[in-house]
Amino acid sequence: MKKNIFTGLIFLLFATVVHAQPGKKWTLKECVDYALLNNISVKQTDLGNKTAAVDKFSARAAFLPTVNAQTSHSWNIGLNQNITTGLLENQTTQFTSAGLNSNVIIYNGLQRVNRLRRANLSILSSQYQLTKMKDDVSLNVANAFLQILFNKEALKVQNQQLQNNEKQLQRSQELVGAGSIPRGDLLDLEANIASNKQAILIAENVLFLSKLSLAQLLQIHDFQNFDVVDMDYMVIESPTMKLSAGDILEKAKQQRVELKIAKANLDIAEKDVEIARGAYQPTLSGFYNVNARASDNDRFIGIVPNAANPNSPIGFVQGTNQVVLQPNFSRQFGNALPIFRQFDNNKGHIFGLSLNVPILNGLTARANVRRAKIGVEQSQIALDQEELTLERNVYTSFADAQAALKTYESAQVALAARKLAFEFAQDRFNVGMMNAFDINQAQTLYVNAQSEVIRTKFDYIFKTKVVEFYFGIPIAQN
Repeated sequence: MKKNIFTGLIFLLFATVVHAQPGKKWTLKECVDYALLNNISVKQTDLGNKTAAVDKFSARAAFLPTVNAQTSHSWNIGLNQNITTGLLENQTTQFTSAGLNSNVIIYNGLQRVNRLRRANLSILSSQYQLTKMKDDVSLNVANAFLQILFNKEALKVQNQQLQNNEKQLQRSQELVGAGSIPRGDLLDLEANIASNKQAILIAENVLFLSKLSLAQLLQIHDFQNFDVVDMDYMVIESPTMKLSAGDILEKAKQQRVELKIAKANLDIAEKDVEIARGAYQPTLSGFYNVNARASDNDRFIGIVPNAANPNSPIGFVQGTNQVVLQPNFSRQFGNALPIFRQFDNNKGHIFGLSLNVPILNGLTARANVRRAKIGVEQSQIALDQEELTLERNVYTSFADAQAALKTYESAQVALAARKLAFEFAQDRFNVGMMNAFDINQAQTLYVNAQSEVIRTKFDYIFKTKVVEFYFGIPIAQN
């Protein structure tokens, strides 16, 4: 935990320094590291980890007994039974009661144990989900980073074309002055220069949008000053590409989190079946209750002789008819005791065991078990599908990378030929043997060849990184 806090502080300081230095240029590794801390999708997925941790906390807390306290105070107004005399009287009586009850589950078909195990599996699955999201973000950042480099190279090509056209315009002005070419060729070149400037504006806008895209992935708000390092990636064959697609697939099966996520979800589904089956078994629980009460009624404190009617006849002595008398007594009442004294006198305890045996509950337990078993089958199918998807992705990525290399090599051959053709056309144009339209066509083909080389170069670099990614090489290692 301390390590994570320390790392977060370092990146916070790094972000502050970055915003304070508008001229800073980001490397690919810096972009990836920063995105993994600040990207919204990563943060959202990380919340799933926190939710899983809360679920585990709840599963562990379920082993604790429940303890609840309750209290009440009431007023009874009107004809009520006097609890002291037993007579019905019109009175206002106040009652206060308080109690504490506790309940603990001793056994419920191991459902709590299985829920805790399920919570542990959910944490593992959430961690795999976070790793996958980080991998996806890393790939997106790498793609956006390379797109910026590609757009920069494309802009350079457009600027180079403008410089060539401006030189041709200068040379055309000399040839028009010498009468070697018609003035219309000069006008064509001026139109080409205007088109070149328009293409440069478009290329600059595309470059800006690509920077904006990457800045948003990194959650950098100062995108106006955002830029990346101008890296010149050398196109070399990756050692990973010298392996077979089967070797890469076997390594991917061991490391890729997609399969780990599917396997964890299968384990969770199987645990759900065990939890559902636990409902078939009885539940044994223990309970303990303590309660007390108090009232403001007068309390009975004893009896005293009845001075107004000391005796009452109860019969006669047989034979003499002498009256038999018994003494009369009156009940004596006093004020109610203090409330806490009454609580102490009137407290009571109840404790015991409770056994609940399920017999027939609308077949809900059986339905839940069947539903959980269906979930296991779905998770197994999902695992099989992930294995097939991983196999397809690896073989497709490997084939795409191989094709991208061949395409790049072909583009280089075409560029070399277009360059010679353009240089030959320039020589002919400079001596007045070619008009402006033909030289522009040759230059356009040359520029297109340059653009194709740039495109195929970065396409191969990214596709190679994807293959290395499946092989377990971090996306920002270089």
